[in-house]
Amino acid sequence: MSGHSKFANIKHKKEKNDAAKGKIFTVIGREIAVAVKEGGPDPANNSKLRDVIAKAKANNMPNETIDRGIKKAAGDAASVNYVSATYEGYGPGGTAIIVDTLTDNKNRTAANVRSAFTKGKGSIGTQGCVSFMFDRKGEIIIDREECEMDADDLMMLALDAGAEDFTEEEDSFTVITDPDSFSDVRQALEEAGIDMASAEVTMIPQNYVELTNEQDINNINRILDLLDEDDDVQQVYHNWDE
Repeated sequence: MSGHSKFANIKHKKEKNDAAKGKIFTVIGREIAVAVKEGGPDPANNSKLRDVIAKAKANNMPNETIDRGIKKAAGDAASVNYVSATYEGYGPGGTAIIVDTLTDNKNRTAANVRSAFTKGKGSIGTQGCVSFMFDRKGEIIIDREECEMDADDLMMLALDAGAEDFTEEEDSFTVITDPDSFSDVRQALEEAGIDMASAEVTMIPQNYVELTNEQDINNINRILDLLDEDDDVQQVYHNWDE
């Protein structure tokens, strides 16, 4: 993980304008709706909902917005049912990109994702064409400045709770878990009063691709920007070494 800290990118996203914040809240709102429908509205009995709520709080979503989303999903049987779909493809310079979506219209989403790849000189591939280049892991990122606990103590807390790995960057700590252990580790950190800048199950590249051609860099940014603007897109993973 060293050299590929996501922390600066997380800070940048959180400091972006209200439109970008609105996108993040839309993404998390859909995840709340799906979690409630799958496991009920009580976080105590729904670990997936607990994890989404933690993600919401890490992104500064107001408590009343979280509560409203839970109540809406629990009380409205006729509310929109979202379907998940994942797309895999190639960006410039042999980069690999995975796009997770939640949508009420798969045809619209597929067309938008394909268009984003095409406009950035990339291409959609078949299911599984690039996912083997990534590992599915729980990833928790902690702002070093916001953490009062000693690094060694924090590492032992995370490892004792079931974490696989703990790394230090200049400005952050990163905790890596198996997906099945993610909830337990996140909860242990939360109970210890540790503020988390980010906490989610994600796809971590096994290797990174460096782009040196300016046009390639412009094109991959075009793909990522178009995907980021699409409300149906929940998460984008790639192995470009930014």
